Parts: sequence; structure tokens; C-alpha cells
Amino acid sequence: MEAANSVIDQADCAPDAGGWPVLAIERSRKGSLVDQIVSAISGMVGRRELRVGTKMPSVRQFAKCNGISTFTVVESYDRLVTLGLLSSRRGSGYFVARQDVPATLLPSMLQVTPTAIDALTPDLYSGTSDALAVGAGWLPPEWYGEDTILDAVRHAMRIPANRLRGYGHPLGFPSLRQQLSATLSDELFPVEPEQVLLTHGATHAFDLILRTLTKPGDTVFVEDPGYSNLLSLIRHHGCVAVGIPRGESGLDFDALARQAALTQPKLMFVNTVLQNPLGTSLSVAQAHRLLGVAEQFDFWLVEDDIYRELAPRGEASLAAMDGLRRVIRVGSFSKTLSPVLRVGSICASASLIPELLRVKMLAGLTTSEINERAVYHAITARPYKRMVEKLIAQLEAGRERAIDSLRSAGMEPLAKPRGGMFVSAGWSTAPSAEWNGKIIADLALKSGILLSPCDFFMLRAPESIWFRFNVAYTDHPQLLTFLRLTCRQQN
Repeated sequence: MEAANSVIDQADCAPDAGGWPVLAIERSRKGSLVDQIVSAISGMVGRRELRVGTKMPSVRQFAKCNGISTFTVVESYDRLVTLGLLSSRRGSGYFVARQDVPATLLPSMLQVTPTAIDALTPDLYSGTSDALAVGAGWLPPEWYGEDTILDAVRHAMRIPANRLRGYGHPLGFPSLRQQLSATLSDELFPVEPEQVLLTHGATHAFDLILRTLTKPGDTVFVEDPGYSNLLSLIRHHGCVAVGIPRGESGLDFDALARQAALTQPKLMFVNTVLQNPLGTSLSVAQAHRLLGVAEQFDFWLVEDDIYRELAPRGEASLAAMDGLRRVIRVGSFSKTLSPVLRVGSICASASLIPELLRVKMLAGLTTSEINERAVYHAITARPYKRMVEKLIAQLEAGRERAIDSLRSAGMEPLAKPRGGMFVSAGWSTAPSAEWNGKIIADLALKSGILLSPCDFFMLRAPESIWFRFNVAYTDHPQLLTFLRLTCRQQN
């Protein structure tokens, strides 16, 4: 490890401690050892004594140097990862993940304890909670074509015996890749089956792209607000997430160009169509402008395109405009079939696919051929097109009802969605320490309602209190009663 980029230079070390810093830990002082370690390391990060990308000592080395248990170190590092200050990479250790935390803000950050909504965040994806899933990213099973999906799963289970001997094709089930290639070539842009890599859903695709194209300390642009799980994933890889404001009219291109010149990003994730959580789409002119900025400052664009089947025809496509030169397209079937199937895809240039494939095989070998066969049977079945059309009509009616219901509770949409399953809406009230989105979400959980507050989706401090609502659940009387009571509390 180079001395300039090492923890060794940050403090004096005990001679027998292997060269790692000794922290001033006071066992008699009020507060746990974990709190003291987290505070000390956070202070070093905030004061820029530890730079982004710096590798931290191993758990064993840190414990030996400071005379503490490895369990204490693990808990401390996990807390720092949760705060976004460190990231972990399996087999490589822990790294400093961000530098944009002023030292004056650290004490208030460290005093934050997990809230009920933090504890139930996995239920936004798992569907195991009994709470009304107003903030979830999935639809009720009856909204999907249950018969089509179950029939597809039954077909997939009749996999030939000789296919049970191996792990499956590294790129993914060939018939599904050929089908995707044909569909995309007909509707958006020419692409060969060899340019399609199947994944365990879109989030797995994002992970593979970050593993392949970034290293700790790289800057990655995201939309602000944007997909909540992506922010944590970027930090987990030791990269610095920089938010580019997005509103009803699209991206803030002045901020984009300014940040690109300042930080030299490696890549940017963007929802061209039906952006999560706003439900808006970029115009063709805005998409051209975004490609121009990416070309000027030489960064990749990762087009999160998982909502396109739910969008009106003719919406802008970065991949189609660019021809997969610097655009990587990510797709998924979780919004039109079922999130349980966990099948996504990456479309990229022929030169990039081999490296993505290498990382896929290193990180987890092949993806599930049974799941991929089920998706193939579903999307090639005769009822699939009608099923998607019916889903779009249900979502359109649900959005209109949702907007009316939310307005009856004194809430206004942040933007007029162009389609999809989400409406983001809120009150003009400015958040405070005593009253904010997380506090309201915690109260909602106690009333049996799972909300997604604005804090989940933003890097900036929110200027108002708002939530992302799933339109399938928004007109439920239980929710409306809670929101109206909450509105009265604010007035």
C-alpha cells in the first residue's frame, strides 16, 4: 500500500500492532466502543485525513492495534457502511467511500439511530410485510396475468434432463436472448443475441456494470431524486454518488455540465422513460442533449429501461439514438410479469459484453435457466401482449384515482406521470427535525402502512415532505384516513 494513500500516516502506531493506527478509545467514557470508533473514523473522513478510495485496515489488524474484539470492529465498520462513509468489497476489504461530509455535520449524523422504516426497508422489495404496501415497487398478483405466468413456470419446469447437468449458458438462456434481440431490433435498435447478457434482475445488472467499469473513488452520476437502492449500491462499491436534479421538466442540464466538468464522472444512471419515482420521461431533444454531454465529457450512460413496456409508443431511447456506443441498456421483466422471476438483461456493445460476462461468471456464475425459460414462455405466449395492454389500462385508471385521492388529503403531485405505477406527491411543508418524511413513515408503519418517504430517493436535502405512492394501493381507505389526519397535524 502506498504511504500517501494509507491509514498508516493517520496516527502513531504501537510497535507490535502491524503498522495500524491506535485510536484514543476511552473505555470509561460514556458511550459504547463502537460509537467512539465510528466517531473517530468519521471525523478523519470529514476532515479529509482519509481520502476516497483509501483502504482501511482489516478487521483483525484494527482489533489487534486497538486492543478490542473483532466483533466490535465489524459492528463499527458496518455502521460506517450504513452511513455511506465506507464501502466493502468481498475479498478486498473496506474502503473510504465518500468525502462530501462536512466535519460539522458528523455529530448529528452519528446520533441517528435506525428507525422503524429503516428496519422494514427490505419489505419494499420482499412483499413479506403485512403492512399496506403503498410504498412498494411491485403490484398485486391479480394485476399481472396470473394464468400466463403460472403456465410459463410449468413449461419451464419441464426442462430437458440433459440441461440439469450444467450451469447453463454463461450469457443466459439462448432462446430468450434471441427473442429479446428480435423484439428490440423491431421496436428500438438493431442488436445481436451475443450483445444480450441475462442477469438476476436489473439491480444485478447495475452491480455488474459498477464492478466492470468503476473502481473505489470514481464519481457516478445519478438522478436526484432517483432509484433508492442504486444509491446504496454505488456507495457499496466505493464510488462517490453525485445527484443531478431531475424534475417535471427533465434533467437540470446546467448542473449536469457543471458537475461533469468538476468531477469527471465514470458513468451516469438514467431512467429515460417513466422515471422512478417521478413517472416522467425525457423528450427526444433532452435525450439528444444528454448524449452530447456524455460525449463531451466522455462518460458512460446506463439507461435503466425497465418501464418501457408500460410507456406510450415512441418515447425517447438513448440506446437507439446512440447505437450502444457509450450507452448500456438495462431491462427487466419484473414490472410486466412478476418480480419473483428475477430476470433482467444488459444490452451493450460487442466489445464490452465479454468483460461484463467475465465479471458475471466471477461474481456468481450463470443465471437461472429455469427462470429464464419461464420468462421466455410467458413473453412468447399469445396472451402476453393483451396482458400488458390490460396492465397499462389498469395503471392509467389507478393513477387518475391516486391523484384524486391524494389531493383529497391535501397533497399535490411533484409531476404529472406519463405512465407506470408511481405517483410522487406531498405537502409544501418544509421538513424539520421534529416533522419530516421519515417520522411520518414511522407513524404510518404503526398504523399498518408501508410508505416510501422522499429521503429514500434523494441525495439533496428535500425542500418539502413527499412520498412515492404505488397506484395499486393509493385509494385504500386506511391510507387516506392516515394522510388526512397527518395533514391536519401539519396545519
